[in-house]
Amino acid sequence: MTAPDPDRQAEDAGDGAGQRRSGLRNPEGAVRGLGAGTLGLEALVLLLAIQPIRVVGGELSGAAVAVIVALAVTAVVLAGMMRRRWAWHAGTVLQGALLLAGLLHWSLLVLGIIFALVWGYALHVRRVILGR
Repeated sequence: MTAPDPDRQAEDAGDGAGQRRSGLRNPEGAVRGLGAGTLGLEALVLLLAIQPIRVVGGELSGAAVAVIVALAVTAVVLAGMMRRRWAWHAGTVLQGALLLAGLLHWSLLVLGIIFALVWGYALHVRRVILGR
């Protein structure tokens, strides 16, 4: 029989010394991956939504397409910058910009609402796991 590990006992006792808030080995990396994945998915959905909006949804001007592409490119850039703390705030601003793009077409408002809710959940998970 082996002797008990004192470090493990301190973690089990819950004294806070060296205790992680989650069972993840790299919680910062996991949260960054969640944020980057959310923004990457948002960019993909925005780009794939252009043609169906044009065909089914009616008029979509060239300026509206440019705004959609700009939002998608911004989402991809932010997904790559998730190591920086300000990228989370910029992602929140991006969700607001997508909601404002709803003025160009109603379906962009719907996408804005959906991704604002998903982003809000990602922020909640970040706060729970990292305590920020």
